[in-house]
Amino acid sequence: MSAEQARERIGAALDAIDAAHDALRATSFRPIRPRADARRASRHAPPRGGTLRFVPPYRDVAAFDDRAAGYDRGWRGRLHHEIADRTAQLAVATVTAPEYVLDVGCGTGYLLQLLARRYPNAKHLAGIDPAPQMVSTARSLAIDPRLSFTRGVAEELNYADRAFDLVVSTTSFDHWSDQLTGLLECARVLRPGGSLVLVDRFSLWLLPTLAVGRRGKARTRRRVERLLLQAGFQSPKWQRLHAVIINAVTAKTRA
Repeated sequence: MSAEQARERIGAALDAIDAAHDALRATSFRPIRPRADARRASRHAPPRGGTLRFVPPYRDVAAFDDRAAGYDRGWRGRLHHEIADRTAQLAVATVTAPEYVLDVGCGTGYLLQLLARRYPNAKHLAGIDPAPQMVSTARSLAIDPRLSFTRGVAEELNYADRAFDLVVSTTSFDHWSDQLTGLLECARVLRPGGSLVLVDRFSLWLLPTLAVGRRGKARTRRRVERLLLQAGFQSPKWQRLHAVIINAVTAKTRA
């Protein structure tokens, strides 16, 4: 058997595992899809009022709410800071001078604060997160007037089409209720030729993939690339970011 055939067989096996996880998940949780006529906010203004129609599992939101106040001081925060530092470097290497930036799953806003310093000429850097206490903490820590934080989810970005030059998301993708819908929304709010920087526990090999799998989410290079292409992104490029399983993928919308 050639190396290429071996890779194909491993990829097929991982897809089968993911499909089984998806089937199991579908019996226990179904996201509520937004109305087709849902109104959008102004181009760069944060969402106003309303109820989130795509809601991550309660245990996820509740856990992050409980950790919000001391998140940046704990070991999770320190690890996230290391990942965010490297994500910021990758973002700057990918997009040198964006005017409008969106962080999906912004947490306490640490990454956006880094990007605000890296992008002194950016006009607005927006962050959304489904956990209310994370949003509250991010607002309390924000000094730069260009920063804004609001509650929201990837699957229902309440921003106008083509509003941003750069969308980033760090260790949030695995929590999205509907990953394809979230990526479609990211593509929608990006300008033509805009860039996505997506960072999470993406594995390129079988054992670490099985170790980090949860709720049947896409976590292999092959499956994530398939979702990106379905959402309209082009030319996905991978980069190892931290340790063994924290990897980044960058992709662009069509120009």
